Amino acid sequence: MSFPDIPNAHALSVLLLTGLALFLFTRDRIPLETSSLFVLCLMALGFQQFPYDVGGQMLNPLDFFRGFSHPALIAVCALMIIGQALVRTGALEPVGRWLARLWRLNPTLSFLATLFIGAALSAFVNNTPIVVLMLPILMNVGVRTGQPVAGTLLPIGLATLIGGTSTTIGTSTNLLVVSVAADIGVEPFGMFDFMPVVAVAGVVAILYLWLIAPRLLPDRQPPLQDTGSRIFTAQLEIPSSSPVVGETLAAAIGRTEGMRVQRIQRGENLFITTLPDVILQAGDRLSVTDTPDQLRDYQHALKARLFSGEKRLEDDQPITAGEQKMAEVVVMMGSALNGVRVGEARLRSKYRLTLLAVHHAGQVERARSPGLEQRTLRAGDVLLVQGSEVAIEAVKQSGDLLVLDGTAELPHTSRAPLALLVLSLVVAMAATGLLPIALSAMLGVVALILTGTLSWRDASRGLSVQVIMIVVASLALGDALMRTGGADYMAQVFVYLTSGFAPAFVLAGLILLMTLMTNVVSNNAAAVIGTPIAISIAQRLGLPVEPFVLAVIFGANMSYATPMAYQTNLLVMNAGGYKFNDFIRVGVPMTLIMWVCLTALLTWQYRLW
Repeated sequence: MSFPDIPNAHALSVLLLTGLALFLFTRDRIPLETSSLFVLCLMALGFQQFPYDVGGQMLNPLDFFRGFSHPALIAVCALMIIGQALVRTGALEPVGRWLARLWRLNPTLSFLATLFIGAALSAFVNNTPIVVLMLPILMNVGVRTGQPVAGTLLPIGLATLIGGTSTTIGTSTNLLVVSVAADIGVEPFGMFDFMPVVAVAGVVAILYLWLIAPRLLPDRQPPLQDTGSRIFTAQLEIPSSSPVVGETLAAAIGRTEGMRVQRIQRGENLFITTLPDVILQAGDRLSVTDTPDQLRDYQHALKARLFSGEKRLEDDQPITAGEQKMAEVVVMMGSALNGVRVGEARLRSKYRLTLLAVHHAGQVERARSPGLEQRTLRAGDVLLVQGSEVAIEAVKQSGDLLVLDGTAELPHTSRAPLALLVLSLVVAMAATGLLPIALSAMLGVVALILTGTLSWRDASRGLSVQVIMIVVASLALGDALMRTGGADYMAQVFVYLTSGFAPAFVLAGLILLMTLMTNVVSNNAAAVIGTPIAISIAQRLGLPVEPFVLAVIFGANMSYATPMAYQTNLLVMNAGGYKFNDFIRVGVPMTLIMWVCLTALLTWQYRLW
């Protein structure tokens, strides 16, 4: 067999653009939605300037924008909104309460039960609400028992990824692949058609997560235990011997490293506005909020006396924060903080919380880090905050933000049963074939809005522009690859490289290729682009198409080995204080387990020997 000839110019251009898109999707500094829009417009413009005529029918560049109305995208968006309703109403709170009680009885068996329950729930609900449900419970177990949480958080997150693979609605990836394959002419998969295969492989993987994975993980420190950046409020009293007496406030601040004065008290009842040209006098008290080390530095720089309330603190006395406590606030997909700059988050004015640090992808940025205020918060970031117990409890009960403060209490509203009922009906109608999933999910959203279970504001927060744009761009690329012959050319190359191999090994190679792609770029992009190529491979080999479509689904869902491969990986990473290598240490063996098991099961089911 000779190496395939170079395809036509349009197919080659689409292949090059696909490579560019996959490269851009890996750039952290470029938002995925920006990269997706750029690729989409560039491709449409290219076909507008250089028309492609297929058998007398010209490819319309506007066709690439049809992804915005694609049934798969409609279903994905509707299910995201329903997932937002589950979070806002606390619909899964009874499960969380039951698990919390179970952990008190037998932690070892409870861990196994939690893994299976997390996987089972993720088969029908996006795994993000499931992880949101589990995190406070597991954090509470760690606080109550004194046991490290590192051995449980990451395995739970990976278990939910297994469950999401098992049904057509488990993840947006599954929905997209099944829908794209149906567009090409493949017989549509039923909701539970490939659940038995995933269930068998999943049991093996969950046993690995239960018995082996915790032993591979070192004892990591969650952000809540990182008290080095804790904030305290104290007063700096200016004595007559201080060098700043008679100087302006601006000059006094210039003697320090960015001291921020909140107010100036002069005498018993006089408070002076902190203007730069205020002249400081002996006896003035400057109210300052900062870390203990910084407060000590200010004290020595100004030759001032340090007070906490009315108590003067000597150098060897600790500074206390009174009734202030620390908590972790997780930025979720539908959170009010998602996509907001740190400087515009208004944590103090809106939530009465003080920001101490931001944890993102294993990196820690203190509240005083240069440029932090310009940094945009993303879903999965964990904010270390400080505030009164009342303020933290109010934020937690509002459901606007996910608070991990070592308690097992979860927000719950009277609308929770209705949210669960809507989800059950959506799944039932789609599973029985009564309605397509896109229609049943949209009807579910209508029901949630009309009954007041979810407001339009909360519904819009449940949507992700990033997901929408990357799905549309990926659908356009997949369509262009199929219609220009680019997918067929990639299939020829793949068949050439695997010539002489048994069908089972060709299938294994495809799963592995998709797995590698999904851990580097968006799993939706990898899946949608890979689907037409996989179908072309099966057709060229004269083999059943179904196992190759499933190979794309399974491979694109194996987001185990890197934290950036999936949103919940980042969420777990930041909440648990994990490092990048922890995902490699646990995720690579799990990837091998799932790869071998799924390949063997598909080979046996479709007789690929």
